[in-house]
Amino acid sequence: MTDLTTIIVVAVVVIVVLALAVTAAAVLRRRRRSTGLREQFGPEYDRAVSGADDPRDAEKELEQRRKRHRSLKLRDLQPREREGYRQRWAQVQQSFVDDPGTAVRDADRLVGDVMSARGYPIEDFDQQAQDLSVAYPVVTQRYREARTISREHAAGRAGTEDLRHAVTSYRALIEALLEPGDGRHGHGSGDDGSRDGSGNGSRDGQRPDRSEPPAQTAPPQQDEGRRETRA
Repeated sequence: MTDLTTIIVVAVVVIVVLALAVTAAAVLRRRRRSTGLREQFGPEYDRAVSGADDPRDAEKELEQRRKRHRSLKLRDLQPREREGYRQRWAQVQQSFVDDPGTAVRDADRLVGDVMSARGYPIEDFDQQAQDLSVAYPVVTQRYREARTISREHAAGRAGTEDLRHAVTSYRALIEALLEPGDGRHGHGSGDDGSRDGSGNGSRDGQRPDRSEPPAQTAPPQQDEGRRETRA
């Protein structure tokens, strides 16, 4: 093998190795990006990917959401504001027994008010959900469910238990939005498998659920035979 042939072979090998290294680095960067987006967006990542022809297009769209979210002028609520919204929520829950449909509408209106107070644009629901999904991916899914049930109720296709689920889902989002911060410090991206979100863990920055919309129950029967008598 001549010196010239050796040089050509070495050059080809170097080029091939460099090309493989560049390709491997690009694949690694993409995997890291995908992992980061999946960890941040949780169920929203799966939703975006399943609705796109190419997963890369879905990831670009999620990155655009993140970029837009950084441009929003969000703020924490003042303690007095937070307490006022909690009182309004208590009224929504109390009204559920007498009029579940109105309670759902009031809950949706309250979500919009809290979002607006925090600095989120609320003109378009799809955009609302996308903005929320950056910091609150799990409760954003529940927000979508609640909105769907609200529409089904307006069409006469939702029962009381559906409405109860909607109110519980609205509560999860309200509790998350009332907490200071943007929710990303401990949002989690999983779900506990229960429809009412009554698991012990917290996610999306929200506190664990502690109450359900009130339901009518029969009063407990007293056991007369267990009363103690004193001499």
